[in-house]
Amino acid sequence: MKYLKLFRYQNLIFVILTQVFLRYFLFEPFGITITLSDFGYALLVLATVCLTAAGNVINDIYDVETDQINKPEHVLVGKSISEQSAYTLFIILNVIAVGIGFYLSNIIGKPGFSALFISISAILYIYASYLKRTVLVGNLVISLLVAFVIIVVAIYDLMPAITPQNKAVQTLIFGLMLDYAVFAFAVNLIREMVKDQQDVKGDHNSGIQTLPIILGKTRTNKVIFAVTALLIIGLVYYLYTYMFQNQVAVLYVLFLILGPLLYVLIKIWNADTKHDYRKLSGILKLVMLFGCLLYTSPSPRDATLS
Repeated sequence: MKYLKLFRYQNLIFVILTQVFLRYFLFEPFGITITLSDFGYALLVLATVCLTAAGNVINDIYDVETDQINKPEHVLVGKSISEQSAYTLFIILNVIAVGIGFYLSNIIGKPGFSALFISISAILYIYASYLKRTVLVGNLVISLLVAFVIIVVAIYDLMPAITPQNKAVQTLIFGLMLDYAVFAFAVNLIREMVKDQQDVKGDHNSGIQTLPIILGKTRTNKVIFAVTALLIIGLVYYLYTYMFQNQVAVLYVLFLILGPLLYVLIKIWNADTKHDYRKLSGILKLVMLFGCLLYTSPSPRDATLS
């Protein structure tokens, strides 16, 4: 169980659900031409899960000092798991992910694509060891890695199957996936800033430069408020442009996505305690899940594809 906690198994489940939903609740029902077999797709999911777990492991290794202040009860590295064992796990997980990436890239006839997994593996290490300590850059990088979970499916399963005959529908689906990747990036960026507010004490003692440390908590709340407001405006425009004629889609987005985001918008202005930020972080995680489910429930999905 301690290794599952180290890997952040809840995040791994979210990765698996997202990629399974894309393949079996978006691609298959619409008869989208795909590249990978079920076994090949399972390997792609495994590679993504391994990269995600590796990122969590290396992050915990470099966050021991910070976590001892912010969440001492959750510290594993150096207590129940040795640092050497954690490093070994990080290497093993990366080797598995890169190896699968190399195999799949050759299977689809795009050996150069294997560089994607190598690059992500390197970025995970650089993020934990350096970028995380750079104000806002770390937030942007980790949010891009969240979007990668969606984009990698398009790159390996959708793009290689594009032909002149199916280009229109394949491009439409790729655009839909890109929309969700942008949404996931934006929501996670807001959540990362909220988490920085929650962990400000430990980050300060560890010399990590985050927005709350540079701007102060009050100004950072206003930054989060502004970014959340921009996301809400973008979603309202998207809803009006692509889903307005479908009542089910409108209600789904209003109550399960826009509603929680409006709650975050209102509460972040005066948020101050760790409890406040922890609650808002949890809500944003649910918003990401509901965004994923939007493309797996028939009526909202049909509205988006129409």
